Formats: sequence, structure tokens, C-alpha cells
Amino acid sequence: MDAELRPAQTAAKPKKKTNKASRQKMTFLIIAIAPSLLGYILFTLYPNIMSVYYSFLEWDGLTAPKYVGFDNFVHLVKDKFVWRALYHNVIYMIIVPALIVFISLLLAYLLNMKSYKENAWYKVIYFFTNVLSTVVVALLWAFIFDGSFGLLNGIIELSGLKMNDFYWLGSTKTAIWALVLPMVWGGVGLYVIIFINAMSAIPKSLYEAAQLEGARPMELLFKITIPLIRNVIRVCVVFVVLGSLKGFEMIMILTNGGPEGSTDVIGLYMFNLAFGKEYHNYGYASAIGMLLFVILIGAKLIIDKYYPEESIEF
Repeated sequence: MDAELRPAQTAAKPKKKTNKASRQKMTFLIIAIAPSLLGYILFTLYPNIMSVYYSFLEWDGLTAPKYVGFDNFVHLVKDKFVWRALYHNVIYMIIVPALIVFISLLLAYLLNMKSYKENAWYKVIYFFTNVLSTVVVALLWAFIFDGSFGLLNGIIELSGLKMNDFYWLGSTKTAIWALVLPMVWGGVGLYVIIFINAMSAIPKSLYEAAQLEGARPMELLFKITIPLIRNVIRVCVVFVVLGSLKGFEMIMILTNGGPEGSTDVIGLYMFNLAFGKEYHNYGYASAIGMLLFVILIGAKLIIDKYYPEESIEF
């Protein structure tokens, strides 16, 4: 009898060990994921849910909230300042991503093809702009654009043109275009590094074979490099486009939407409605936030449709 029972007993032991290992694995996963999940719930999911709730209220953050239904959304449709801000967002959404991706691709391609021994230093120099905070970058460009002693006017006057203390951020005609420069300057560095790393994974034999066939540098870029890193470019385009839609920190520091609202964007307009010095309306600001959320989702869906992800092997 003992001999008959032993095989059954020994067969049950691996199952217990397996169950114990599964419990340990599950415990480890819970401990590892819990902090990030808790942070996401507290600082992302919960605020977004509350924003939906606030969008149906009239509330200044101090007095008792008043339920107004869809009045905030009706007022949003009629608010000319919302559409003016969105128009500026569209301008930045078209120009800034195009310049950032184009300049980053070109610089990364030149560095990758030439393989200079100083390339490691170039990476550090390009990435330096991303180490600086938005405040530092904005203050730096405020000095460059200054009318009295700004660097930009000084360079232009070297060519013989008189600027007469022209302040680039103080004119409704130039402010919105001047802001493109710090946005591009602050964003290029990161994507140069991303593109360099993506290009370094492309086999050199592909370039050598194309060069033997007489391909020129620009043909190598558009017929080999760009198609093979298409998915990386797509991800970068998504990040830059969505960032240009919801970002406003640089504009707030340099112009705060002025002069005369010529640089106002939807994120800044929403921020000033909620936390401005003279006016507080968290309900209406939340309704604008819902509009921005829908626009961001729409932009992502458009990119997915017209710039789909592809499986590339090399």
C-alpha cells in the first residue's frame, strides 16, 4: 500500500510548487505595478473624470457649484475667442511639427552618414536644449527677441537694415511667427537623437549597394533611410502634433497670448479661464478641456488613417 501511494504523493508536489510560484509572480507584479497604477488613477484618470463632471457646472472653485447642463458647451460654440485660439493651434500644428521632423531628419542623416568621431559630442549638444526647462528656454528667447538689446535685431542690423528697437513679440503681425523659432529650437534635439539611433540600425550594406548603383545622398535619404524608419517617424509626428495642440507653456511665458490675443492658443485660454487673476470658471474651462480632448483624439485618428503603421524588415 505504501508503495502504491508514493507515486501519487510525489506527483502532487510539483503542482504545489507551481501554485506557489504563480502566487509569488502575481504578488511581484502587483507590487511592481501598484505605484504606477495608483499614480495614473490619482493624477490622470480621476482628474479627467472630474473634468467631465465640472463641464456641466458653473463653478468658480469657491462658491457652491451650479448645474447648468450643456450651457457651457453652447457658449463654447459661440465663443469667438475659442475659435481664434484653435486657429492659432492649427497654425502651430502644421508648421512646428513639419519643421521639427524635417530639420531633425536632415541633421540625423548627415551625422549618421558621415560618422564623425565627434558624433557623441554632437548628440550631447543637440540634446542640451531638452535638458533646459521651458522657463529657461523662454527667457533665453525673450532676450533674443528684445527690441532694445536683442540678439536678433543686432544680427539683422549687421546687414545694414535699421530695426529701430522693433520688438518681435510686441507686434500682432510677427509675434505668432516668432514663437515658432523657440518651439522648433527646443524640440529638434530630442528627435535628432531618436532618428540617429533609428538610422544606425539600418545595415550599411544597403547604402553601399545603392551607392554602387550611382545613388546620390538625397536619393539614399528618401529611398532607403526614410522608408526604413517610417514607423519611428510616425511616432515622432504623433508626439509633436499632439504636443503642439495641447502645449502652451512657452507661449504663456513669452507673450501670455498677446499682443491682443494674436498668440493665444486653446490650452492657454483654458488655463486663464480656470486660474486667471480676474476670472475663474472651472466649469467652462473644463468644457473647453473636453473640446481639446476630442480634437486630440481626432488628430490621432487622422494620423492613424493617413499615416498607418507598417511592418518593415531589413
